[in-house]
Amino acid sequence: MQPIRVGIMGFGRVGRQLYQLALQDDRFDVVAVSDIGDAGILHNLLTRTDHDLDVRLEDKYLVSEGGRTRVMSVDRPTETPWDVFDVDVVIEATGRFRSLADLTPHLDNGAPRVILSALPEERIDRVVLYGVNESSAVATDRIVSAGSASTTAAALLLKTIADEYRIEQATMTSVHAYTSDQSLQDYAGPDYRRSRSGAENIIPNQTPALEWVQEVLPSVAGKLSAYALNVPVQVGSMLDLTVAFSEPDIDAEMINELFIVAAARQPLLIDTTDDPIVSSDVKGRSQSLLFDLQGTMKAGKRMMKLIAWHETLGHSQRILDVAGIYADFDGNAQKEVS
Repeated sequence: MQPIRVGIMGFGRVGRQLYQLALQDDRFDVVAVSDIGDAGILHNLLTRTDHDLDVRLEDKYLVSEGGRTRVMSVDRPTETPWDVFDVDVVIEATGRFRSLADLTPHLDNGAPRVILSALPEERIDRVVLYGVNESSAVATDRIVSAGSASTTAAALLLKTIADEYRIEQATMTSVHAYTSDQSLQDYAGPDYRRSRSGAENIIPNQTPALEWVQEVLPSVAGKLSAYALNVPVQVGSMLDLTVAFSEPDIDAEMINELFIVAAARQPLLIDTTDDPIVSSDVKGRSQSLLFDLQGTMKAGKRMMKLIAWHETLGHSQRILDVAGIYADFDGNAQKEVS
């Protein structure tokens, strides 16, 4: 079977992780990368992230044992000639382009399908959270979102509980590492709080995960509230979830056992830890959810507080997993035609 020919727009943290993961996965061949940055700087950032990565830059190509990847200095989707590279899918990883008007040019320029690495600004063909609602994907989807790291983690956390127990109400705080769209110094931004320095403040923020988790998990629709805190941490984010159950006799041991079983059943998606970890200990985790067994606490007859962790590497892996689902559709279609 031929590898999936991937184009990546945006070579920031997620884009570089996608490239590195694809090098280790025979299903994928990253044939082109599009980013506004200089090719030499992009290569330097890539190899500084992983000193063991054997990738060299040759005349605007990233060259490794896995193949050659063209690096293009391009600012917008309208300028990227995906048809030249015969891509099967483009992963939009800039975080900047999340509307239909911004994403459609990828299709116009030769990409058969676009997978957004973030949540969309409006309705698109589908939001697919791998491990939660991937069975809803259909071959005719053209513009798809793979969600976000916190959205997938929250959905997996709630789904694992809701599959076993009835949730009456839940409230979640997403304690999130700062992101590249935040300023290091106070600078006029999209709102008052987001205009403050991300490097020295805890910044209350809204989270779009609230809408999309309820969209893909009807069992918690209308029962969930959530907000985010952006904190001055570079890697490692946490979910603080409080759940009110219908049954009064659920205890911490039962919830912990639930996630231990879930991790054994889905080890690539969920893991548990009984260690006293902190945010930096999550770095390098390819699972979407790391459940903190020490953080489970009974808070009243029907309430429970839970802690779980995640980082962007797990999200990058899920993006590739979503790409694999659609590649299977395309492969089956080609077989039917032949």
